[in-house]
Amino acid sequence: MHSALDEDELRLLHGLQVAPRIPWAEAARILGTTAAREAARWARLREHGLAWITAHPGGSYRRVTLALVEVDCLPGARRAVVDAVCADPRAVTVEESTRGRDLLLTVITEDLAALTRYVLDDLETLPGVARQRTFVATAVHRHGSHWRLDALSPVEESAFQAAAAAPNGIPAAPPRDAWPLIEALAADGRSTAADLARTTNRNPATVRRQLGRLLASDLLSFRCELASEVSSWTVSSTWTAHVEPADHRKTVQALATLPELRMCISTTGDANLAMAFWTRSPQDMLRIERVLGEHLPWLRLRDSAINLRTPKRMGWLLDETGRATGTVIPPSALAAC
Repeated sequence: MHSALDEDELRLLHGLQVAPRIPWAEAARILGTTAAREAARWARLREHGLAWITAHPGGSYRRVTLALVEVDCLPGARRAVVDAVCADPRAVTVEESTRGRDLLLTVITEDLAALTRYVLDDLETLPGVARQRTFVATAVHRHGSHWRLDALSPVEESAFQAAAAAPNGIPAAPPRDAWPLIEALAADGRSTAADLARTTNRNPATVRRQLGRLLASDLLSFRCELASEVSSWTVSSTWTAHVEPADHRKTVQALATLPELRMCISTTGDANLAMAFWTRSPQDMLRIERVLGEHLPWLRLRDSAINLRTPKRMGWLLDETGRATGTVIPPSALAAC
């Protein structure tokens, strides 16, 4: 399949970013097509690893502990370390980076004690790891679920937002023994109750009730991801900065207006703000730096680095081009939420 997406594919993906589990009939009504056509279009994109929908910890990550971990590898050990951390369900995203670090890990654990065990007991003793530096997130202001393609009209996007916000009237209490459902939804976030019943070998009526309660519980969020090569936003970079507490709120609000912003979190340490941007070229980083300097003069940039390759993103293993391989390692923190 060609890597460049046409406008119809981009519009569908933008819609699924807003409402990942919208019924095909409703998506088709908004897009002016048919349910069969949109379902087939999605199946092609997913089959070729160009787009996928996954479940991940919900809300603003208040139920879990999130951290960014910089890893330096011993000479010649990078590949072995990448393979090892990609296999670990606590390291949900793995990026091979530039400037002062070999790897940047996004780690999600059920609590701070579990994070401590991971970085001090497991990661530091992993063969090939020279050292690590951990920055614990104190607040998550923006994450990958918020990033959007610019393919829908305002009216179309509002219609998808309305579909995503439609209440289901089910009590917000997660069911017991939800892990098999969560594991299946991490692999296919659009799985229906019938799909999940087949996958988990459970009674369809029971799964229908459990799925409704799970979706209403705020335990999970759903994210439509796509291979960077097809989005035209092919350059991923991570930035750190310092901002005074009095300027924090207005800084986060201003950053949220930048279409390139994919992630923004408050962290521990002097560099108390971390950001990730997706841009179309490395030169765009200079433009963003200039914009930040002009509009947020109080923000003190500490560092910026391009992420050269992303072998794992929110549990999904990716190939060298950034396409999904089909192998998924669900974040283990979901089991403890």
